[in-house]
Amino acid sequence: MPRSAAPSEPTVKHTEGNGHSTNGNGNGAKQVGYHQLKAGEKRTWPGLQIERRYTTPGIDPYDTVEWETREAVITNEHGKTVFEQKNLEFPKAWSQLATQVTASKYFRGTLGTPEREHSVKQMIGRVVDTITGWGEKDAYFASDTDRDAFHAELTDILLKQRAAFNSPVWFNVGIDEHPQCSACFINSVDDTMDSILTLAHTEGMLFKYGSGTGSNLSTLRSKTEGLRGGGSASGPVSFMKGFDAFAGVIKSGGKTRRAAKMVILNVDHPDVEEFIDCKMKEEKKAWALIDAGYDGNFNGGEAYESVFFQNSNNSVRVTDAFMEQVEADGDWTTHAVVSGAPMDTVKARYLLNKMAEAAWVCGDPGIQYHDNINRWHTSANTAPINASNPCSEYMYLDDSACNLASLNLMKFVKDDGEFDIEAYKHAVRIVLTAQEILVDNASYPTPRIAENSHAFRPLGLGYANLGALLMNRGLAYDSEAGRAYAAAITAIMQGEAELQSARISRDQGGPFTGYAVNREPYLKVMNQHRDAAYRLERQLIPTDLLDAALTRGTTSSRWASSMGSGTGRYRSWPPPAPSPS
Repeated sequence: MPRSAAPSEPTVKHTEGNGHSTNGNGNGAKQVGYHQLKAGEKRTWPGLQIERRYTTPGIDPYDTVEWETREAVITNEHGKTVFEQKNLEFPKAWSQLATQVTASKYFRGTLGTPEREHSVKQMIGRVVDTITGWGEKDAYFASDTDRDAFHAELTDILLKQRAAFNSPVWFNVGIDEHPQCSACFINSVDDTMDSILTLAHTEGMLFKYGSGTGSNLSTLRSKTEGLRGGGSASGPVSFMKGFDAFAGVIKSGGKTRRAAKMVILNVDHPDVEEFIDCKMKEEKKAWALIDAGYDGNFNGGEAYESVFFQNSNNSVRVTDAFMEQVEADGDWTTHAVVSGAPMDTVKARYLLNKMAEAAWVCGDPGIQYHDNINRWHTSANTAPINASNPCSEYMYLDDSACNLASLNLMKFVKDDGEFDIEAYKHAVRIVLTAQEILVDNASYPTPRIAENSHAFRPLGLGYANLGALLMNRGLAYDSEAGRAYAAAITAIMQGEAELQSARISRDQGGPFTGYAVNREPYLKVMNQHRDAAYRLERQLIPTDLLDAALTRGTTSSRWASSMGSGTGRYRSWPPPAPSPS
């Protein structure tokens, strides 16, 4: 087992209320746990042993695929060429779409210069060489043989499209000394002008390097509340216009993709109705401009370029209490941000209906379920979860970052049509280890985010191509059998990721420093994952998949070894995979 991380006193104080008083980040408390080796410091741990499954010593993974020369040409809706690069070296198995996306988004260097990347070998080599070098520097590997195995296996996984990192890894790793590697950020904001403008700056820098961000603006006083020096506040929706303008002009990672951001407001905020309606009203303005003859193209058309709130996803955060009032057709009262005094009272169903109408018109706002989210919170003793990233797959502490990667499920289908469970688990182990290595070698836009990234080490592992996998098996996407199969795939990924996290904690320096104070909620959530796996619809799942999810090397043995004694310790915050329930 890893060395004990249990201090005599909690390392992080519990935050009362909604967590916003300290931005939900537990800042300033001394932490105990894993630390990155300093120059000249010798490790006190054995290091990880890396199994070879996809590769053979002495055989270069690049020599195991066929290569061909291609060109990438991208045109806009008017047929005008917006990107072109010729004499590109790509694996023959990669699609033309993959060629165009890779060349236009991820090849680095100025077009037309010798420094411009032109081969997948260069791109993957840049990333894998850098991550492996960092892993060696930080003493992740038990031996040089294990280091070489990791390098070859990760290369093969990426080359064969079994998995892919989030965009900032491809944008920045091997380019900058301390690159921004995480795609997803959650930022706090306080009810001061300095904090509001700091958030605008932080978001802009995140967009520049290809990341997305989310914030809960419920800390900002409503437009009906007074200012200390007299007059009325602007309210969060007013400031959203400024944030939206910055997002609209800063392209993600210096490319053509729009910036990604999430804006959240609590359902008890006095400005919640204005927030619900704001994007719908702008949508209707765009319709009027289109009817008047302006270009209605969403990307660059004059109509949508002329209205606000087109660069964010908006979500209302609702509580169990609110939903209970909806069911009972009861009243709902908003409360002042500064004093907490009751403000407006309306029917809860009225608010929910407004959300539904606005979402029907323009797709926003979405809904986030605050209490249920926090029931699955592994670090609840630090602070509540108040917000999410733009796509809401990452929900965690304010002022935190998550590095993401996705597994391509179709790459684990064997020739007989069955799912290759052991290959899948192996990919989980290799990719999660690579993500873990990134944490200490990346840069972060604010000191708070850097502190929380090192203290909690958030990683996100997901999958892609679920629909294709279900179609390949003849399972309807919207069916009990499809959901059961997906649940088993998810349970295996979640279980193996947690098990690898425990292995890294054991063999490479101990658990994340925020673990000790959060041991109780962490293990509670692990129990919830276990219980959800035990509720799988067993009669709908192939036997081998069910065994892997429940009894062979993942769920049951993981709980027995890591939790049964009550002393399980983990290296990183768990990947935000959906529960298999």
